[in-house]
Amino acid sequence: MTPDSVPAGVRIQRLAHNPDLPLPARQTNESAGYDVRSCEPDFSIAPGERRAVATGLRFALPSGVEMQVRARSGLALAHGLLLPNAPGTIDPDYRGELKVILLHAGDAPVMIRRGDRIAQLVFARFEAPTWHEVAVHDSLDSTTRGDGGFGSTGR
Repeated sequence: MTPDSVPAGVRIQRLAHNPDLPLPARQTNESAGYDVRSCEPDFSIAPGERRAVATGLRFALPSGVEMQVRARSGLALAHGLLLPNAPGTIDPDYRGELKVILLHAGDAPVMIRRGDRIAQLVFARFEAPTWHEVAVHDSLDSTTRGDGGFGSTGR
């Protein structure tokens, strides 16, 4: 697989406001994420601001595959730009434009230019299990952990 290829079966479509930007791409052969870019005119994002940023791309994913939208670590460290719903999930039946929700947790405005890499896309298979409801008087199988949560395994 070359750094600029996308997983087999993923179709991508440019929208009218993105006729020219590079398609999402991995930066190395071992990168899991495909960097995606802002297609909006240059803008500044203020500390505490949250904004949905257009990419000018639509996708058709194969059944059983989700596209996860994740923060870029360099933007998070250098500027405090986070994705508040990370990882965001793009379902295989969604056909709208991919927009990336950015949240600025830093302390100074950050300029985002058209073409800047703003997030990364990671693909994952998922299961759609059927539910098997158990009656209240029945029990689930027991485990060593039991119902311990929120830090219970670190004690």
